Amino acid sequence: MSAEAPVELDQDALRSALQHTRDALAREQANFQALSDEVQRDKTLFRRVQELALIGGWQWNRASDALYLTSEALHILGAASPPTTMLAMLGCLLPDDRQRLQTTLASISEGTGFDLELQGVQADSTPFWVSVIGEPDPQDPAHDRFSGTLQDITDRKRAEAELRHQARTDALTGLLNRDAILDVVASQLRSGAGAHLALLYIDLDRFKIVNDLLGHDAGDQLLVEAAQRIRSAVGHEGHIARFGGDEFLVATRTDTDQDHPERLARVIQGAFLVPFRLGKDDFSVTTSIGISRGSSDGNTSRQLIQNADVAMYESKRRRRNGFHTFSPALAQRQQERLQTETRLRRAVDNNEFHLVYQPQVDLRSGRIFAAEALLRWHNPELGPMDPDRFIDLAESTGEIVRIGRWVLQEACHQMRRWKEQELPIERVSVNVSYRQFVGENLAGSVQQMLEEAALPGHALELELTERVLVEDAADTSEVFDDLRKLGVRLSIDDFGEGYSALNYLRRLPIHALKLSHGFLQGIPGNKSDEAICQTVVGIARSLGLGMIAEGIETEAQRDHLLRLGVTIGQGFLFAPGLLPGEFGKRLATQA
Repeated sequence: MSAEAPVELDQDALRSALQHTRDALAREQANFQALSDEVQRDKTLFRRVQELALIGGWQWNRASDALYLTSEALHILGAASPPTTMLAMLGCLLPDDRQRLQTTLASISEGTGFDLELQGVQADSTPFWVSVIGEPDPQDPAHDRFSGTLQDITDRKRAEAELRHQARTDALTGLLNRDAILDVVASQLRSGAGAHLALLYIDLDRFKIVNDLLGHDAGDQLLVEAAQRIRSAVGHEGHIARFGGDEFLVATRTDTDQDHPERLARVIQGAFLVPFRLGKDDFSVTTSIGISRGSSDGNTSRQLIQNADVAMYESKRRRRNGFHTFSPALAQRQQERLQTETRLRRAVDNNEFHLVYQPQVDLRSGRIFAAEALLRWHNPELGPMDPDRFIDLAESTGEIVRIGRWVLQEACHQMRRWKEQELPIERVSVNVSYRQFVGENLAGSVQQMLEEAALPGHALELELTERVLVEDAADTSEVFDDLRKLGVRLSIDDFGEGYSALNYLRRLPIHALKLSHGFLQGIPGNKSDEAICQTVVGIARSLGLGMIAEGIETEAQRDHLLRLGVTIGQGFLFAPGLLPGEFGKRLATQA
């Protein structure tokens, strides 16, 4: 048996097959590298997307507490060392949110997930907000494996907080706004803390004068500084809001100190003792404050604020730069005020008003030469009403404009009747409110009344308050000029009690000043009152103005005024307000 012959290989074919194999391997390697590069590129892009979206990933095994966090998740948490357990990650959160996440993780089961917004603090004390989304692994029958995302939402939360802040903040002063303080009060009442809640309703006295004289920019500057003074006075003892215009509201707690609101009111008023510097001038602006308590003055925000407002107006009515506490008696007076206001609106139409006339006399002889018309109101239901009660009310409601027009018309017609009787009277004086002065065409109304009564202008004197001199100066000059052309005599009533705008006395056609009866009460004998009277008389004399004293009750007062050079006056020493017939009789006896 012979041996098999060896197989001879084709070297060229072998080399070709080998090269073919090498090429195939090279292609596979290139494909693998391309695939590897693509995977790496995708991983890089995915990581970049996570960074841009501030989203990280996490996986957790509940059984072992092993935790895996992606690099972006680690960056968001900012822990001192990478958390490798859920317990360590919980340490990055604030206590309340830490408990929320723990409770959630303990309660989730198959098919359930969670989505929480949590707050934490990084190792360098930087606060953060994260949205944590998670769900159990559906391939894990034991439900121990969980995975999800962790997204940084700090910027969104800050933006939301800023929007909430803006929505609750007064743009000018930086204090809480009206809606925000209403929420604060309502929250206190809902929480059961209303019994220890007190409100201080603050109004700035004389703010409107500054605003009208210097403009809204100066008014805004004053409001900003006033807010700062209130904030400094209150400190951390209450919530402060600009409630509207020049009104502020403070919500504070009484707890064991029932007198705390009154003490706080005194501190606030003390903060306004220093005048406000606006431009080159100093302005004294004080506060009127009303106080209400949740324990007795209301169960709702509206009631408490309304009652504090009522108390504030009572303080302003009594004396500015003071405070007043709400009480049932004050509530009763407020109810009576509303009833009076309702009837006051109907008084002109129902012919409930009448005028009395107080003689103005020559202090040397006692001879009557003029009269001041004084308004009286008798309501069928309320009876005779004290002018101090209804005049201020008419001013505040604006009803004084219509009432004042009736007074002017009635006084002019009465003057006409006296003239027709040939009684010796030179003129009749009528009080004109500031609202009449700026609220209607006063000069036109006066001209119409004079023409209807066939009276010359000098038969009428208009008594104005000092406020007319100070406010709306440009319009004031025009109205004064028109009245002067009619020949109407103009005087300033109760001079020295208000603003004493001496600069305007020089520029406007005033004929006389009326010395307030308040300064006469202490003369003779009271050095301060005597000095004030002497000063006012000196001002009138230096400006070439006439001088009338009102409220003269004793011969000693009359004699002292004569020594000062005052020769015209009125008061109970001579006569009270008289009905037209009685006044006519007195005139007739001296004809």
